[in-house]
Amino acid sequence: MTQEPDVAFLEYVVKALVDHPSDVKVTRVVDEMGVLVTLDVNPGDMGKIIGRTGNTAKAIRTLLRVVGMKNNARVNLKINEPDGGKGTGVSKTVDEMIDSLGV
Repeated sequence: MTQEPDVAFLEYVVKALVDHPSDVKVTRVVDEMGVLVTLDVNPGDMGKIIGRTGNTAKAIRTLLRVVGMKNNARVNLKINEPDGGKGTGVSKTVDEMIDSLGV
């Protein structure tokens, strides 16, 4: 089975950024809204994926959408907060926190 181009691209980029590439897990779901790609990484690598003020995550999302457009698909990325993450007691997902930064 060949890997979808969006999943292959995301795995390649993320594994190059993190310290624990074997912990990178990417899942892909297709529905009527398009393609949802979900990313799980080692808790210690979350900062590298999100980047300062969310810039790295935003750039990865932008590039992933370009890969999707090339393949006639609307691709969205969800970054899961890992178990044991540095929770602040606020029940927001990583994506909601990045969006609230307003960048």
